[in-house]
Parts: sequence; structure tokens; C-alpha cells
Amino acid sequence: MIMTNITTRNGFLLVGFSDDHELQILYALLFLVLYLVALTGNFVIITITTLDQHLQSPMYYFLKHLSLLDLSFISVTVPQAIDNSLMDDNYVSYGQCILHVFFFTSLACTEVAILTVMSYDRYTAICFLLHYEIIMDPRNCQWAMIAVWVSGGISGILYSNFSNCFIKSATFSITFCRVKIIHQFFCDVPQLLKLFCCNDYLGVIGVTAFMFVVALACFVSIAFSYVHIFSTVLRIPSAEGCSKVFSTCLPHLFVVSFFLSTGICAYLKPTSDSPSAFDFMVSIFYTVIPPTLNPIYI
Repeated sequence: MIMTNITTRNGFLLVGFSDDHELQILYALLFLVLYLVALTGNFVIITITTLDQHLQSPMYYFLKHLSLLDLSFISVTVPQAIDNSLMDDNYVSYGQCILHVFFFTSLACTEVAILTVMSYDRYTAICFLLHYEIIMDPRNCQWAMIAVWVSGGISGILYSNFSNCFIKSATFSITFCRVKIIHQFFCDVPQLLKLFCCNDYLGVIGVTAFMFVVALACFVSIAFSYVHIFSTVLRIPSAEGCSKVFSTCLPHLFVVSFFLSTGICAYLKPTSDSPSAFDFMVSIFYTVIPPTLNPIYI
């Protein structure tokens, strides 16, 4: 009966963490707590960095944008998951999935870009202190943020090949290669790709490969920045100065490493028809945990 409903309903079934409704409510409450913590922490950072005139340096300017981004990023997936669990209805429409894919890929790529810019800001502040105000003047910072947000939007638009396949399937009832079940709590791209009998795979794979190369370039840039930062810091004779720099840089490095490693793990490993608890945990690690912990660690 369930399989029949899946094939006839105009949408997808998200397979959450449990079929037990009581456990679904428990997961929804846990998600709600994390969501409220993320909203509160990031909103406080946005408010303070906006109103406090002493926190108008480039570092806090970038931090404000990161908090705004994290608010948006966690709001793409978590509210829908909470609603599905509480209502005991895990179906999502085609339109909802299209929006999930677009906003999720856009904001994820924007997150990588802004973390890269923040690492460059720290690199400039430590390795080129005398030229810092010239390099990171307000106009340059504004242009950097415009580039970050635009690049994220372009990244989402580049998945239009996938969205076109999506829309064709929804409009013309093109058959699916598999039953319309997504083994995730949101419309995850790897899970969606294996469902469609669509000729746009080469385009999607090409876009995915391009995005992976861009993410790798950002990671290399971040690694390059921190290699130079640590080599410079180790030459500082003052132990207090070293401690201050490490306390500033290590949390950011942790956030970057955590977000990229879990995201790469989730996207590069083969998708399974029966995902384990580890698969769901990895998804939570790169979709829910970073926006929640960023206000604490950065």
C-alpha cells in the first residue's frame, strides 16, 4: 500500500531517522533545539556586529555575513524536517525539492567561499600587518562579499541541468528509474540523481566535478593561508602573542575542516539503498552542526 502511494503521489518520500512516530517527535524536538540555538547565536552576532561601532573591522564584517549565511543555510533543511516529523508526513512536492536543491547548493558553495575569504583576512592580518588596512579596506571587503554571494547563486543556477530534468519529470510524467524514495531528511542531490531516467547525467556530473574543483581550490587556498600563518606565528618571540593568534585562528580552521571533510565524505561516497545511521549523522554534521557551532567557535 505504501509503495503504491509513493508511485502515485506527486512528490517524493523522505525516509527519516525512524518509522516510529514517537521517535520522530523526539528527533523533531532535538532538531528544534539545535535550530533555536543556531538562530539565537547567529542573530546575536548579527545584532552586535551591526550596532557596536567598535566591531566594524573586516573580521567582524565577514563574521556578520557568515552568521547571516548560517541562518539561511540551516533554515533550508531543518524546519522542513521538523514539520515532516511532527506531522508524520514525509512527502515533499517536486517544487519543494527544486527549491531545496537550489538554495542548498547555493548556500553551501557560499559557505565555502566566505570561509576562504575569512582565512585570507586572517592571513593578511598576520603576515602583512603593515598593509592590512590598504588590502582589506571597506570597499574591497564589500566587493569580496558581493563576489561571495554571487558565486553561490551561480553555483545553484549551474545545477539547472538537474532542475530541467526534474521539471521534465514532473511535467511530462517521465518514468523514474527507481521508487521515489529519498533516504535523507532533505532533498539531497546524490540521493535524487539515482532516481531519474534522464539524459542530463553528463551535464550534472560535469557541474558536480566543476564544483568539486572549485571547493578543492578553496581548500588549497585556506591551507596555504594557514601554513603561512603558523610559520609566521612560530617566529613570534612572545608566548602571549602566539597564544592570541592561535586562539583566533584554530577555531576557524576547525570549522573549515569539519564542514569540508563531512561534506566531501557525504558527496563522494557511493549512495546506498539502505543508508546506515552513520550516513544520516554525516549529513547532520555538515548541514546542522556548523551553523549551530559557528557562533561559538568563530
